[in-house]
Amino acid sequence: MAAITVRQAISDAMREEMERDEDVFILGEEVGVWGGTFAVTRGFYDQFGPERVMDTPIAESAIIGAAIGAAMTGLRPIAELMTINFAFSAMDHIVNEAPKLHYMFGGQFKVPMVIRAPGGGGRQRGAPHSQTPDAIFAHFPGLKVVAPGTPADHKGLLKAAIRSDDPVLFIEHATLYQWRGEVPDGDYVVPIGKSKVQRPGTDVTLVSYSRGLQLSMQAADELAKQGISAEVVDLRTLRPLDMDPIIESFKKTNRAVVVEEGWKSYGVGSEVVSRIYEEAFDYADAPVKRVAQKEVPLPYNQKLEQLAMPQVADVIQAVKEVL
Repeated sequence: MAAITVRQAISDAMREEMERDEDVFILGEEVGVWGGTFAVTRGFYDQFGPERVMDTPIAESAIIGAAIGAAMTGLRPIAELMTINFAFSAMDHIVNEAPKLHYMFGGQFKVPMVIRAPGGGGRQRGAPHSQTPDAIFAHFPGLKVVAPGTPADHKGLLKAAIRSDDPVLFIEHATLYQWRGEVPDGDYVVPIGKSKVQRPGTDVTLVSYSRGLQLSMQAADELAKQGISAEVVDLRTLRPLDMDPIIESFKKTNRAVVVEEGWKSYGVGSEVVSRIYEEAFDYADAPVKRVAQKEVPLPYNQKLEQLAMPQVADVIQAVKEVL
């Protein structure tokens, strides 16, 4: 087991799957010669050639449409979008075609494709390029939505996504590429649709994913210094959403805070809180709190951007309000 970055974990997962299965290929803007916007596919063009690492025009609808067609014929495309914000340019393909073709044709077609989409704020990319629209895509049945928070889960879940016969939106947070963590040696997969307790605790349950996991783990460290034991549950997958570890934890701690980077209104946190109340209302000793981004387009100015985004201090404050 070695400590590697999220960037390396994603790169290793794709390289290993391309070496394992010749039907796997990559397409997207600048993924070939340039090596990808975040350097994830650097060296792939030289190793696998232009037929399996395809540079495309700046046309997200064409990228996703081509990936759907390739998947329907038996290939396993990995379509990279430069940012999840550009997914809106291919929305019809992503939510009306890829998730529904298997159902509309009575199971005659499978659509085994992955859409890699970096998202989130914190890099001063401005309001149109800094959004966290994860909940929008998680709304649609037929589309699996994965959003890991650790290097090990990035690698294992991406391998599972590539091997899946269903379309998978694989969301990466743009500020996590340099985050290091232990990754198992050898070939392994992490099952899609399984939440995980990343840190045990007894006093309060923190539910999060992606960058929210990083905030929650840091908050748990600070709370521990104050004698507060926080259990951290990582969603890892938004659809299908695995509530079992969350409900089990909530029945133990009787208090919860849900941490997400997206806007609070109509967000992932709203879904998690509603399910906690539906499935474990009698165990609540305090209202479930949510920590999320301020309800404004994310500013470009660095200080204003950080003020609008959820911070560790916000998580700690929310925990103290439910204790």
